[in-house]
Amino acid sequence: MNKSIIRYILGWVLVLEGILLLLPCLVALIYREQCGWYFVLVAVCSFFAGLLVKGKKPERTMFYMKEGCIATALSWIEISVVGCLPFCISGEIPSFVDALFEMVSGFTTTGASILTDVEALSYCMLFWRSFSHWLGGMGVLVFLLAVIRMTGGSHMNLMRAESTGPSVGKLVPKVRHSARTLYYIYTGMTIIMIILLLAGRMPVFDALTTAFGTAGTGGFGIKADSMASYSPYLQWVVAIFMILFGVNFNAFYFILLRKWRQAFRMEEVRGYFLIVGASIAIITANIYNTAATFEHNLRDAAFQVASIISTTGFATVDFNLWPQTSRLILVLLMLCGACAGSTAGGLKVSRVILLLKSMVKELGSYLHPKSVKKIKMDGKPVEHEVLRGVNVFLVSYVLIFAVSVFCLSFENYDMVTNFTAVAATFNNIGPGLNLVGPAANFALFTDFNKLVLTFDMLAGRLELFPMLLLLYPPTWKGFFKQGKKRRRKLD
Repeated sequence: MNKSIIRYILGWVLVLEGILLLLPCLVALIYREQCGWYFVLVAVCSFFAGLLVKGKKPERTMFYMKEGCIATALSWIEISVVGCLPFCISGEIPSFVDALFEMVSGFTTTGASILTDVEALSYCMLFWRSFSHWLGGMGVLVFLLAVIRMTGGSHMNLMRAESTGPSVGKLVPKVRHSARTLYYIYTGMTIIMIILLLAGRMPVFDALTTAFGTAGTGGFGIKADSMASYSPYLQWVVAIFMILFGVNFNAFYFILLRKWRQAFRMEEVRGYFLIVGASIAIITANIYNTAATFEHNLRDAAFQVASIISTTGFATVDFNLWPQTSRLILVLLMLCGACAGSTAGGLKVSRVILLLKSMVKELGSYLHPKSVKKIKMDGKPVEHEVLRGVNVFLVSYVLIFAVSVFCLSFENYDMVTNFTAVAATFNNIGPGLNLVGPAANFALFTDFNKLVLTFDMLAGRLELFPMLLLLYPPTWKGFFKQGKKRRRKLD
């Protein structure tokens, strides 16, 4: 194992976070808040600690999927621990476990919160909370690859370990240029959304934090009622952009190149919009209230469908009070998620399509045992390795989900609360149902179960395997063996 490159990447992550922690300081300066000094302190410590950890560039820069997964998992833990320190030091979230839960929820774009009064936080804390969504949405290491020159030729393993979906490829020949292209699209869409929000007379601070939360599909609100108090125009803007940020970014890349046919031929994108449209239609009919206008009913349905399937977590209404059919659809959307290659969580529409196609193929093999039929996606045969990966992912997903629900069951909350709490965190959504609904929070759980849900958020964001590798004993067995061999050579 190339330990030196892992150390080098972890050092760069600390340096980068030290620089980014200065942004809330500017917010504190604008609003004349003393708590900005806590960010300065943590930023300086993170920056210089990163320089020490990074050290000199390793001679051997090649690394494989194992190093990519370990570096990715440790980087996300590292950035979350450092990012939560301003909350602890300032006393705005005095408990370290609560602050860590909140920060992991931010970086993983989950949006689940332990705060009972979010409006009591200072502006700089609210800004850092929402900005963590934007940074974590596309990926911490993708951002690192986009802004820092790192030669070596194997950095695709970092993007594969951090990006969402069954497979990841390059948009352009060079990985660094691929990362930059993704961030150009991501930043451009964020800026357009901010302009549209400002056009609807949303305050500048609200527009920035809302756009960060929407772009990263995170959903941290800065008001106790999330998005309910904003105008219908602003709610429609947020709903539309939540849907757009749930689309595979490859489609946007094709649109930029004016390859319209390729963009709209993507089966996953077509399936995604079909699910969204059908869900909105059914829920609109199910919740229809004659006391409100059709537009109001449609807006509530569209907003919550967009929020849940994109795993953003904003709310305009307490959907916990909706009829059983609508609540069931939302739970199914929690599990499904949006497209691979987007900023959303969940199983991903591409995996659902591949699983359905695998089922159809298996049924066909019973009727025609000697027939040989390839599963295709977008007109191209799907490799066996991809299908095997989808099946292994599903088994791992169900196992972690079941163990997490089992751990929460010892607190004697109802099954719907426990199940949707895990679904909301594991799929990086935010609100669940019953005691963890959109009008409630996750403060009711013990510290142990908050840590369980924290692990679920990280595992869900990193597509399970990077976090599972940290718990896999052979990973560290080889790590320490290599260290012993080197010590023997020195002796």
